Amino acid sequence: MADDINATFEHELKRLEKRVDALVRVCDQLQDENKSLKQRQDVLTAERANLLQKNEQVRARVEAMIGRLKAMEQGS
Repeated sequence: MADDINATFEHELKRLEKRVDALVRVCDQLQDENKSLKQRQDVLTAERANLLQKNEQVRARVEAMIGRLKAMEQGS
């Protein structure tokens, strides 16, 4: 009877160890994925800032061209 209890206990303990190991692996994978996503977010944030700056420069140039065209139109 005690052997049956010990065998059951050992079986349950091994099952629990496997589940804990699986959980640890999932946590490690999630940490790696999270790190990768944060790095990607940093890259995208920098890229967005760069694009916003370029957009502002282009907008200013277009407005300047429009102003020059209007001045030329009024001058003729």
